[in-house]
Amino acid sequence: MPDTDNGLPAPTPIVTEEARPYWEAAAQGRLLLPRCPACATVIWYPRSFCPDCLAADVEWFEATGTGTVYSYTVVRTGQADHPAYRGTAVYVLAYVELAEGVRVMTDIVGCAPEDVHCGQPVRAVFVPTGDGRTALVRFTPLAP
Repeated sequence: MPDTDNGLPAPTPIVTEEARPYWEAAAQGRLLLPRCPACATVIWYPRSFCPDCLAADVEWFEATGTGTVYSYTVVRTGQADHPAYRGTAVYVLAYVELAEGVRVMTDIVGCAPEDVHCGQPVRAVFVPTGDGRTALVRFTPLAP
Protein backbone atom coordinates (compact mmCIF):
# COMPACT_ATOMS: atom_id res chain seq x y z
CA MET A 1 0.00 0.00 0.00
CA PRO A 2 1.40 3.42 -0.91
CA ASP A 3 2.35 6.00 1.67
CA THR A 4 -0.77 8.18 1.76
CA ASP A 5 0.78 11.17 3.45
CA ASN A 6 4.45 11.37 2.40
CA GLY A 7 5.02 12.96 5.81
CA LEU A 8 2.66 15.83 4.98
CA PRO A 9 0.58 17.51 7.66
CA ALA A 10 -3.20 17.00 7.60
CA PRO A 11 -4.65 20.28 8.85
CA THR A 12 -8.32 20.28 9.81
CA PRO A 13 -10.31 22.14 7.14
CA ILE A 14 -12.87 24.83 7.74
CA VAL A 15 -16.16 23.05 7.01
CA THR A 16 -18.93 25.25 5.64
CA GLU A 17 -22.53 24.07 5.57
CA GLU A 18 -22.61 23.92 1.78
CA ALA A 19 -19.45 21.74 1.64
CA ARG A 20 -20.36 19.55 4.64
CA PRO A 21 -21.50 16.54 2.50
CA TYR A 22 -18.10 16.52 0.76
CA TRP A 23 -16.14 16.51 4.04
CA GLU A 24 -18.37 13.93 5.73
CA ALA A 25 -18.00 11.57 2.75
CA ALA A 26 -14.21 12.07 2.69
CA ALA A 27 -14.08 11.02 6.35
CA GLN A 28 -15.79 7.78 5.23
CA GLY A 29 -13.30 7.25 2.39
CA ARG A 30 -15.67 8.38 -0.38
CA LEU A 31 -15.32 11.19 -2.90
CA LEU A 32 -18.67 12.98 -3.11
CA LEU A 33 -19.17 15.82 -5.59
CA PRO A 34 -22.03 18.19 -6.36
CA ARG A 35 -23.67 18.22 -9.80
CA CYS A 36 -26.22 20.63 -11.21
CA PRO A 37 -29.48 18.85 -12.05
CA ALA A 38 -30.39 21.61 -14.52
CA CYS A 39 -27.27 21.62 -16.73
CA ALA A 40 -25.32 18.52 -15.51
CA THR A 41 -22.21 20.55 -14.60
CA VAL A 42 -20.00 18.79 -12.06
CA ILE A 43 -18.97 21.44 -9.56
CA TRP A 44 -15.66 22.05 -7.83
CA TYR A 45 -15.24 23.51 -5.14
CA PRO A 46 -18.40 22.13 -3.47
CA ARG A 47 -21.13 24.76 -3.20
CA SER A 48 -24.90 24.89 -3.10
CA PHE A 49 -25.46 26.53 -6.51
CA CYS A 50 -24.26 26.01 -10.06
CA PRO A 51 -21.56 28.46 -11.15
CA ASP A 52 -22.44 27.80 -14.82
CA CYS A 53 -26.21 28.28 -15.00
CA LEU A 54 -26.76 29.72 -11.48
CA ALA A 55 -29.34 27.05 -10.58
CA ALA A 56 -29.96 27.31 -6.86
CA ASP A 57 -29.69 23.63 -6.00
CA VAL A 58 -27.26 20.75 -6.50
CA GLU A 59 -27.37 16.98 -6.18
CA TRP A 60 -24.53 14.97 -4.68
CA PHE A 61 -23.07 11.85 -6.27
CA GLU A 62 -20.18 9.51 -5.53
CA ALA A 63 -17.30 10.10 -7.93
CA THR A 64 -14.95 7.38 -9.16
CA GLY A 65 -11.98 8.85 -7.31
CA THR A 66 -9.77 8.42 -10.36
CA GLY A 67 -8.19 10.95 -12.68
CA THR A 68 -4.95 12.14 -14.23
CA VAL A 69 -2.33 14.67 -13.22
CA TYR A 70 -3.14 17.79 -15.26
CA SER A 71 -0.36 20.01 -13.91
CA TYR A 72 1.95 19.98 -10.90
CA THR A 73 4.79 21.66 -9.12
CA VAL A 74 7.31 20.46 -6.57
CA VAL A 75 7.21 22.63 -3.46
CA ARG A 76 10.44 22.80 -1.48
CA THR A 77 11.16 23.87 2.09
CA GLY A 78 10.37 27.51 2.69
CA GLN A 79 8.00 27.90 -0.26
CA ALA A 80 4.75 26.85 1.44
CA ASP A 81 2.15 29.50 2.15
CA HIS A 82 -0.08 27.43 4.46
CA PRO A 83 1.34 27.52 8.01
CA ALA A 84 0.83 23.77 8.50
CA TYR A 85 3.10 23.04 5.52
CA ARG A 86 5.96 25.33 6.49
CA GLY A 87 9.01 23.25 7.24
CA THR A 88 7.78 20.34 5.11
CA ALA A 89 10.81 19.27 3.09
CA VAL A 90 9.42 18.55 -0.38
CA TYR A 91 5.94 17.75 -1.66
CA VAL A 92 3.98 17.74 -4.90
CA LEU A 93 1.08 20.15 -5.34
CA ALA A 94 -1.03 19.29 -8.38
CA TYR A 95 -4.19 19.81 -10.33
CA VAL A 96 -5.83 16.45 -10.94
CA GLU A 97 -8.46 16.20 -13.63
CA LEU A 98 -11.05 13.78 -12.30
CA ALA A 99 -12.78 11.24 -14.55
CA GLU A 100 -15.89 13.38 -14.01
CA GLY A 101 -14.19 16.33 -15.75
CA VAL A 102 -13.42 18.79 -12.97
CA ARG A 103 -9.93 19.73 -11.85
CA VAL A 104 -9.06 19.72 -8.16
CA MET A 105 -6.00 21.09 -6.41
CA THR A 106 -4.43 18.40 -4.26
CA ASP A 107 -1.21 16.74 -3.15
CA ILE A 108 0.31 13.73 -4.91
CA VAL A 109 1.54 11.12 -2.44
CA GLY A 110 2.79 7.56 -2.53
CA CYS A 111 5.71 8.25 -4.86
CA ALA A 112 8.85 10.35 -5.14
CA PRO A 113 8.31 13.88 -6.50
CA GLU A 114 10.54 13.12 -9.49
CA ASP A 115 8.21 10.25 -10.50
CA VAL A 116 5.18 12.52 -10.99
CA HIS A 117 4.31 13.52 -14.56
CA CYS A 118 1.46 15.15 -16.45
CA GLY A 119 -1.06 12.62 -17.73
CA GLN A 120 -0.21 10.18 -14.92
CA PRO A 121 -3.24 8.11 -13.81
CA VAL A 122 -4.03 8.59 -10.12
CA ARG A 123 -6.63 7.58 -7.54
CA ALA A 124 -7.95 9.24 -4.41
CA VAL A 125 -6.68 8.34 -0.96
CA PHE A 126 -8.15 9.73 2.24
CA VAL A 127 -6.03 11.07 5.08
CA PRO A 128 -7.76 11.65 8.44
CA THR A 129 -7.18 15.11 9.89
CA GLY A 130 -7.33 14.02 13.49
CA ASP A 131 -10.60 15.73 14.37
CA GLY A 132 -12.50 12.46 13.75
CA ARG A 133 -14.95 14.18 11.38
CA THR A 134 -12.95 15.06 8.27
CA ALA A 135 -10.28 13.68 5.97
CA LEU A 136 -8.19 15.28 3.26
CA VAL A 137 -8.40 13.88 -0.24
CA ARG A 138 -5.01 13.33 -1.82
CA PHE A 139 -4.03 11.30 -4.88
CA THR A 140 -1.56 8.51 -5.46
CA PRO A 141 -0.39 6.95 -8.73
CA LEU A 142 -2.33 4.00 -10.07
CA ALA A 143 -0.27 0.85 -10.50
CA PRO A 144 0.66 0.33 -14.16
